[in-house]
Amino acid sequence: MNHRLLTAEREQKIIELLKISDFMTVSALSTDLNVSEATMRRDLQSMHERGLLERIHGGATLQKSNQVELVFSDKEGKQSSEKKRIAKAALELILDNDVIYLDGGSTVLYLARLLNERKNLTIVTNSLMAASILMEYNHRLILTGGELRTISRTLVGPLTAPVIQNINVNKAFMGTIGFTCQDGMTTTNTNEAFTKSQILPRSRQVILLADHSKLGISSFIASGSLTDVNYLITDSIGNTIREHLEQNGITVIIAKE
Repeated sequence: MNHRLLTAEREQKIIELLKISDFMTVSALSTDLNVSEATMRRDLQSMHERGLLERIHGGATLQKSNQVELVFSDKEGKQSSEKKRIAKAALELILDNDVIYLDGGSTVLYLARLLNERKNLTIVTNSLMAASILMEYNHRLILTGGELRTISRTLVGPLTAPVIQNINVNKAFMGTIGFTCQDGMTTTNTNEAFTKSQILPRSRQVILLADHSKLGISSFIASGSLTDVNYLITDSIGNTIREHLEQNGITVIIAKE
């Protein structure tokens, strides 16, 4: 190449190259664009944080607009150590006698397992997995009702509305398939999105539990905007997206090892 590309030009070239190849390494991209690998890593991280591509160890791929949702048992096994740390950090926000909502995410399920460390909670949930754990604890447990969604083992859809629209909770702990500054929380299923969106205005605080793999990724349908979220608890986050979230009033908590 005869001249060094400006950042915007490089980003356009990166996207064009990734359209041709499903995956490209940092080394290959830096050679093609005549920049150092350090510069390329910074470019890829910035583009990942803005939802333009997906950063993968050693390189990058174009972001898939419709993320495939795994069955629950497979989701639970991914990033398990990160999810456990996030759950422990989330527990610190729960007080004895609290009234909370638990969404159906796998990270939220790790939180459910810790709730015997608190006393006299009122817990509303649409998660059958969480309910199967919580029924053994000495808390008040309320199920939303609704249609069973087998892949996530949750109760979802319009039949959840009569319960959710008549309750108020102090804190809603939410999971997500993807979370970006542009799209907010997104998921794969319209009924799942419906139920998620119903609980947000019924909650004094909305706390999103999302490991780093969910950040900068968009899925099929929106389930909540940035303005709906009060806290994000994650294991790792880039500076650019963190600054944007904090500018929008979201408190970011990094779960430490």
